Amino acid sequence: MTSCLPKFTIKLLLILCFSLSSSHAFTTRDYSDALEKSILFFEGQRSGKLPSNQRLSWRGDSALSDGSGYHVDLAGGYYDAGDNVKFGLPMAFTTTLFAWSIIEFGSSMHNQLENAKAAVRWGADYLLKAATATPATLYAQVGDPNIDHRCWERPEDMDTPRNVYKVTSQNPGSDVAAETAAALAAASIVFKDSDPHYSTKLLHTAMEVFDFADRHRGSYSDSLNSVVCPFYCSYSGYQDELLWGASWLHTASENSSYLAYIQSNGHTLGADNDDYSFSWDDKRPGTKVLLAKGFLEKSTQEFQLYKAHSDSYICSLIPGMPNFQAQYTPGGLLYKQSESNLQYVTSSSFLLLTYAKYLRSNGGVAACGVSTITADKIIETAKRQVDYILGDNPAKMSYMVGFGQRYPQHVHHRGSSVPSVHAHPGRVSCSDGFQYLYSRLPNPNILVGAILGGPDSRDNFADDRNNYQQSEPATYINAPFVGAVAFFSDGSTTV
Repeated sequence: MTSCLPKFTIKLLLILCFSLSSSHAFTTRDYSDALEKSILFFEGQRSGKLPSNQRLSWRGDSALSDGSGYHVDLAGGYYDAGDNVKFGLPMAFTTTLFAWSIIEFGSSMHNQLENAKAAVRWGADYLLKAATATPATLYAQVGDPNIDHRCWERPEDMDTPRNVYKVTSQNPGSDVAAETAAALAAASIVFKDSDPHYSTKLLHTAMEVFDFADRHRGSYSDSLNSVVCPFYCSYSGYQDELLWGASWLHTASENSSYLAYIQSNGHTLGADNDDYSFSWDDKRPGTKVLLAKGFLEKSTQEFQLYKAHSDSYICSLIPGMPNFQAQYTPGGLLYKQSESNLQYVTSSSFLLLTYAKYLRSNGGVAACGVSTITADKIIETAKRQVDYILGDNPAKMSYMVGFGQRYPQHVHHRGSSVPSVHAHPGRVSCSDGFQYLYSRLPNPNILVGAILGGPDSRDNFADDRNNYQQSEPATYINAPFVGAVAFFSDGSTTV
């Protein structure tokens, strides 16, 4: 049935709904707790030889011989979500966003800063291996997801084939290569002062990988087919990653050649396109916010276009604005899709806060037609999303595992749901593990800090391990949330 309410009235009701729904007050201590846990989650996703200071003690060493059948060392890195595959594209994006979180909000992380940097280094170390093991080659993935997903077993017990997949000049993958370049460049900024030698190595490798991505253009989806699709198919193409990678190299190196590259190639790589979804697949909104900083802080005229597009992105998320296009649940959650929706919530919240920081630092506002939005208004919008995730929602449930009084117990995650190697030293085989997938008992190992896929368009959430769309965590959900919650953990920065 078509509504008879005018569009303005609907927008007004939505604004009132948001105002009424945000009643739970989190303290800076709460946000600090959430910050610590959001970083701790990454220890549960580690692959390879675990360090002596590993805090999630139910995990053990895994996949120590990754790459050995191909005469390369690809041990380490992160499992992307609830399975045991190391997907290069989302791992690189996770590392980029985690590094960006530290770059923008590291000063608010205080005693968690070293843990955050360790998490970035864990990802960057692996990406360095993947990018330098073989000349003119980037190792893009370890593990065949089609086989891995037929098993439910702890990473410590893995006996599925650890196939290795790569992109080369003959089988290009500009998307995964340019994202890897972005990750290494962003990480180089994180370690520039504390470990300059490592930082230089990261930046040098980033430049080489970007040149490889740009010189041999093509999508890794076409080269690797069914081992990346539909799991992490590059639906947006590779153009957005090339512009994103160049933007990070410009930021990290201040080499004029990357500014020239952006000027020459920006239009063909998506600079003129407004896009309202920032994710492991589509980097356009993030690129525009990153480059807008150059215009706001240094009045780099070449980047004025990116400021205008960043304004458009921000305005699209704010109810009541002329070009508002986002969808929100009745409880006020930004909603993009039924599967792993919170990835869009955390990435958007991070961009909102980052852009608000840029505006605040330079006395700017976001222009929405004839209206303007202040940095404080942008921060309020992000805060509602962060608070919703932490428990200020109709279900009164935190969607971060281990945070608050009530959080999901049946997480779609192999290592968390199967008894740990310490509690059950005997091997749990591929098929034997399914009893734990279908069990109604809570996960025996708490994956502290994991943010799950989240509720549906009506704020409903099924705490069901078999419902991966809602109950599966992912590294790229948490990475931008680290920055967002760090912002609110510092009382001096809140509105």
